[in-house]
Amino acid sequence: MSAAVPERGVEVDLTVTGGQTLALVGPNGAGKSTVLSLISGALRPARGEVVLDERVLTGERTWVPPHRRKVTTLSQDPMLFPHLTARGNIMFPLRSQGMARAQARHEAGRWLSELGIPELADRRPSGLSGGQGQKVAIARALAADPRLLLLDEPMAALDIDVAPALRELLRRFLAPRTAVIVTHDVLDALALADRIAVLEGGRVVEQGPTQELLARPRTAFTARFAGLNLVTGRYDGEAVVLADGSRLPAPAAPCGGRAVHAVFRPASVRSLDSGGLPRTVRSLAPSGDLVRVRTEDLSADLPPQDVAARHLEPGATVHLEVPPDAVTTYPS
Repeated sequence: MSAAVPERGVEVDLTVTGGQTLALVGPNGAGKSTVLSLISGALRPARGEVVLDERVLTGERTWVPPHRRKVTTLSQDPMLFPHLTARGNIMFPLRSQGMARAQARHEAGRWLSELGIPELADRRPSGLSGGQGQKVAIARALAADPRLLLLDEPMAALDIDVAPALRELLRRFLAPRTAVIVTHDVLDALALADRIAVLEGGRVVEQGPTQELLARPRTAFTARFAGLNLVTGRYDGEAVVLADGSRLPAPAAPCGGRAVHAVFRPASVRSLDSGGLPRTVRSLAPSGDLVRVRTEDLSADLPPQDVAARHLEPGATVHLEVPPDAVTTYPS
């Protein structure tokens, strides 16, 4: 797709290969939901086109309504019909496509079994837990046999102990299908997506294979999403020299004298009495049995005793050090 919605400040150019899952990530307001609306047909762009399997869905003279696109959306709200049973909800899209009632009932039962919830067939949504309702919604979406499946944060509203099992279900069922998933959870991207596209300010600012993009992010948002610190400077053969003149020692890399990105994990950062990388503490938050200390551009996971001994609090100065072997550099 290549489409623009000027009133929302969105202009995107995206391609999803058949049989792959693309994760759309980015800060709130970046345009992720707008992209899904453009694909599903809920929103018409000012210009551009949306093409699926060589069929133009949206174009200068073409407009295929949402119900004819063979595109199904699964959101964090299962949106089940309250007056229908779980089986009836799954049968609904099949019957809408003209399938005979007996066959639709059989297919609904098969999908309930596939997702491991055949005992829920006769329950209405009011009798389902959040996780059960989302499983029924997944069964309904897959039963419709869409050419493209759109997932809008499907696990955002689930309890933390329910999400992993549902993520594994989706991983298994998405494998042969073409899908686009909007998520704020790096685990969703790692488990489900072949590729990631990062949106900021209505534009795609970074995209690539999941593992590669998360290992070598090029924007601050992507680094945070991957759980990494990202700094940029010039590599002088021994260290990355940052804009403020401070130095981040790093292993030798084939990019001497060039602008580089350097990434490292917050858990690898240590605090010093002086020297290192002086920064101002912006906030503190729990991070397992450590304390996540956030500064203007870096995060460090420090032992509570270090935080207390150095009197670290918002506004205080913290001196950070990163072991060279914990730093990865690559051309910016």
